[in-house]
Amino acid sequence: MVYDCGSCMVKYVLCAFNFIIFVTGSVVLGVGIWLLVDKNSFIALIKIIPVENIEQFTSAGVIEQASYILVAVGAFMFLVSFLGYCGALKESRCMLTLYGILLIAILLLEIAAGVLAFTYKSKAEDETKNIMKASIEKYYNSTDHKDAVTVAWDALQISLRCCGVDDYTDYQDNKAWKEQDNIIPPSCCALNSENQVLDPTCTTTPTLSNSYYKTGCYQKIIEWIMANLNIIILTAGVLGLIEVLGILFAFCLTKSISAYEK
Repeated sequence: MVYDCGSCMVKYVLCAFNFIIFVTGSVVLGVGIWLLVDKNSFIALIKIIPVENIEQFTSAGVIEQASYILVAVGAFMFLVSFLGYCGALKESRCMLTLYGILLIAILLLEIAAGVLAFTYKSKAEDETKNIMKASIEKYYNSTDHKDAVTVAWDALQISLRCCGVDDYTDYQDNKAWKEQDNIIPPSCCALNSENQVLDPTCTTTPTLSNSYYKTGCYQKIIEWIMANLNIIILTAGVLGLIEVLGILFAFCLTKSISAYEK
């Protein structure tokens, strides 16, 4: 048992913080497993909620893909927070050390990603565009069978009022899309407050007045990032600070436990 005041405070701060993450991760993991084993009951429940355009998020393809993401994220949160919570509560040097090492690995990966993105900015932009364009190549052929990629692109294009990565021509790389009469998807069109197309001819004969077919989403994303740069930097800074404190607390508590056991 760690008895000095500082170590006790560190112990219970770690316990409290990781307990919150543990509960959150458990909920996320549980929802993900629920979606995997029983999609129908979830769809029936979600349709009761009075939210506009909820139908596009309740297709089988979207739910299945979302479930895998939720299980992966929830399991990771569960594992890391379990080590931190139980390690602090039980004063286990092994669990706390593993917890600290995992946080260091996460922090180093975040720093490495940031440094690489800044150092190879032009290449990073090209790769990002290539990934986005590759996802469009798999864009839905029928509005009755949407998947997560389709829903994500629809939401992005509606919210940012854009079309494709550079412009509407990105959809010409999709063979299934080219076989249709439509040039652009409805989400590239000017919409009313209920997200319904204002001009029925928009998808077949897009113009600057009835659509955003010449406005690329990549540039819109960059503009959004620049407009919210202060918030993004602050959020990243707070997240990094929390990770650093978690690392320091974990190893300080480990050292205190070792000293007490001696």
